[in-house]
Amino acid sequence: MTIDETQNQLVEEFSIFTDWTDKYGYLIDLGKEVPEMEMKFKNKQNLISGCQSQVWLYTEFKDGRIYFHTDSDAILTKGLAWLLVKVYNGHTPDEILETEPWFIEKIDLAQHLSPTRSNGLLAMVKKIKIYAMAYKAKSST
Repeated sequence: MTIDETQNQLVEEFSIFTDWTDKYGYLIDLGKEVPEMEMKFKNKQNLISGCQSQVWLYTEFKDGRIYFHTDSDAILTKGLAWLLVKVYNGHTPDEILETEPWFIEKIDLAQHLSPTRSNGLLAMVKKIKIYAMAYKAKSST
């Protein structure tokens, strides 16, 4: 599935909710489903700065694709991070760099998050893009 196909799927999933309370509930449910990250990966190197909560993002680069693992100490933030992992996981650095997370606007996520959570979400996107740039540079040498 392409990044855009996954984003379309997320927009569809969120479209069944008419109320933002239900959307928050869905994000919390998603956060509960995120696999627990091993403690050895919950370190300063994988901690995303700019987030109100503690959020860790660990990556693996296999066969030209990036695999993301995330965790957070806040269940809603864990759900938000999981959305980004769902969109970008298993794609090439070029695919990640060429595709913006437009689903955030389509589901009105940015407008319904607190400023600190919005900043944290942007910090997560930025970190994903930085990993993609780094892996792209590393694989082209």
